[in-house]
Amino acid sequence: MPGSRLTRRDRRVIAAGLADGLGYAEIARRLARPTSTVSREVTRNGGRSGYAPDSAHQAAKRRAHHRKPSVGAVKGTEAARSVEQQLAATLIGTGVPRMAGRVLAALLTTDDAAMSAAELVRHLRVSPASVSKSVRYLEAEGLLRRERTAKSRAERYGVGPDAWFQAFLASAQRNHQLADAARRGAVRLGRSTPAGARLHALSRFHQQLTDDIIERARHWRSVLTEPTGGASRAG
Repeated sequence: MPGSRLTRRDRRVIAAGLADGLGYAEIARRLARPTSTVSREVTRNGGRSGYAPDSAHQAAKRRAHHRKPSVGAVKGTEAARSVEQQLAATLIGTGVPRMAGRVLAALLTTDDAAMSAAELVRHLRVSPASVSKSVRYLEAEGLLRRERTAKSRAERYGVGPDAWFQAFLASAQRNHQLADAARRGAVRLGRSTPAGARLHALSRFHQQLTDDIIERARHWRSVLTEPTGGASRAG
């Protein structure tokens, strides 16, 4: 059947056709196969003069065995893909841009330390421009680190151990800017006015809350990144 693997009988038909001096096209017609299938089969297994059907069949079985993933590997791949997709959806739901969420989820769930732009393009099946834009966004948020390997000039991207702490700092900086703008507005309008009082309360809330978050983030950063035992002592 066209598209299925060659059988031992198919290979013996090929060998008989070669022995009779037939061309690849005629042999393919007898097998109802594409000519390219026959030509690749013969070229891969010794050429017209050295083709042996039984040896070729055994070689094909060995290649298929090496290519075929185990049941556990398939399940592991499916589980990893499911986790990645769920994490991406959650990140997107929190306000992370869609493609940036997919890139971040891929980097968080890969067993490798990092991925190159080309690897991300292949993994996510998206354009290089989409990956590039997402990388810039995540780097600006403090969630991404760049690295170069000694053997390659290509940059690779990964999520560093301080990624979430740096992201909190970036968010805190924006809150500080909002608090400062509200404080200046309160001063200009006068804290005794309704608008000024409202802006003053907004400024105090964001400033105090942000300071508290940064303090706790620094505490848990030191606890959870200790080499051993930090988390258990903290609990």
